[in-house]
Amino acid sequence: MLSLKLPRLLSIHQVPKGYREQGILFGYRPPRSSAADCLLSAFQMTNETLNIWTHFVPAWYFVWMLVGRLRGPGGWEDPQARPLLAYLLTCCIYPLASSCAHTFSTMSTQARSALAYSAYIFPTEWVNSTFHRCYVPIAVFNTVISTSLSCYSRFLEVERPGLSKASRTLAFAYPYLFDSIPLFYRLYMCAAQRCTDAAILLHYKHTALAFLTCFIFASHLPERLAPGHFDYIGHSHQVFHVCGIVGTHFQLEAILTDMAERQGRLLPPSPLPSALQTLGSMGVCAVVSLAVIGRCSLALRFLTEPLPREKPHGH
Repeated sequence: MLSLKLPRLLSIHQVPKGYREQGILFGYRPPRSSAADCLLSAFQMTNETLNIWTHFVPAWYFVWMLVGRLRGPGGWEDPQARPLLAYLLTCCIYPLASSCAHTFSTMSTQARSALAYSAYIFPTEWVNSTFHRCYVPIAVFNTVISTSLSCYSRFLEVERPGLSKASRTLAFAYPYLFDSIPLFYRLYMCAAQRCTDAAILLHYKHTALAFLTCFIFASHLPERLAPGHFDYIGHSHQVFHVCGIVGTHFQLEAILTDMAERQGRLLPPSPLPSALQTLGSMGVCAVVSLAVIGRCSLALRFLTEPLPREKPHGH
């Protein structure tokens, strides 16, 4: 009869400093686990298990949405739908990449909403402006900077954990804040003019969740207040995942609403993105980001840290 041996779990004092999380005392997987052990740990209750599943399961909802759009009227052949399809593809990739990262303790990349925002969200008076034309190229550049900053933060984890955390938070926050400039302007103008756009409430929801997500990621709440009580269920990274996914859902709903309501006003005066432009922007992000991650991963292999020796008993 086939039996599977689950990896032994460790306490915070049994793993190197780079593996430790503030307020999480137990449930750590052994460092340098095999690929098979990592896969098995997804079905074992560790402090990473819900981190894996809170992104793996929702990813398939976005896959279902993407397939439905591709099989619907127009699909990829409709130029007006290409920014939406590109955005939906990133909605599938980022939770799957995150899930794999938590499973195998590797790193994940970011690709977000600039294409969809450029096509559907931009304020009418900004369409075809210099900022509108430069918006997507700058967002591509920001993605590379974000990935580089996130990778660099890994080298600081042991010696300068505070700076490492700040760098990783900035890597998430900076691209989001830039991408959201046209949205923030729309929200401000809508509040001033008391507009009735149906998408505005959805934009408020996903913006509030984005800031809540960033706060939770940076604050390590609630485990910071009660170390050891949220090791397996309810710690900040799990809440961070859930808020991020719910926020992405509201962002998608807002984009779909804007696409339906504002398409006729925004797209005809501005050139529609070609298939090459849409895929090219995503391709540049993916290739350069993967190159940065590969270079970082090779460098990290030479920064091995010995496991801490357990204190002898009886002394």
